[in-house]
Amino acid sequence: MYGKNKYGEIYYGRDPTKAGDQEEYYVDLKRYVPLFVWEKAEMDALYTAQGYECGLLRHYVADLLDQCFVRTATWGLVRWEQVFGITTNFFLTYEQRREVILAKMRGQETTTVEVIRRTALAFTGVEAEVVEDYAHYFFYVKFVGAYGIPPNISQLTDAIEEIKPAHLGFSFLYRYVIWDELRPDVWNDLRVYTWDGLRVNRIDKFVRWQNLTDRSWNGMGTYGWHAVKEIEEAKT
Repeated sequence: MYGKNKYGEIYYGRDPTKAGDQEEYYVDLKRYVPLFVWEKAEMDALYTAQGYECGLLRHYVADLLDQCFVRTATWGLVRWEQVFGITTNFFLTYEQRREVILAKMRGQETTTVEVIRRTALAFTGVEAEVVEDYAHYFFYVKFVGAYGIPPNISQLTDAIEEIKPAHLGFSFLYRYVIWDELRPDVWNDLRVYTWDGLRVNRIDKFVRWQNLTDRSWNGMGTYGWHAVKEIEEAKT
């Protein structure tokens, strides 16, 4: 009988055990029998061959059990996606595919602020708050756990579209470094940041900031981010 899986799907998900990898799963069966039994060459070879097979069997049973849970599934994610009507995307990592499935599972619940918050955390790994705007039938997902735009925003957008009430709109709010957070520092302390890196508190490479050294900190604070950037880059 022919299988039901599309060509390539299972091979993609499985991690075939190579001959050299069998050592990891080997079970030494000879320790369960007396020495005079396995010291014969024929019995030694038999127990060795069976040890590899028993080890692989134990490994495959554990691997099969992993597929029963979304958090540990690999090649079994295809089945989970079929159950929840999700199109399989092999360009995503296992972890990203798991989060899509879990978001879909959460969507079976009543959609609340907490459900949306957990969904945002699951996809991005960044803590978020949900700010509701009742008057305009709108809400904001405000990321507070990190600076800049978190990863997997596109996938998170799709997930929220799936679980939110149809009449509500939404948008994301991102966190950036502001001047008051930098006031304890001096220009020389900030030379390890690029301009874009400074806004999200990410060290990239050495920066000279040569066009800003003659300006006071309070004075620079009145310019705004884009104006300061133009001054700094004017002669670089």
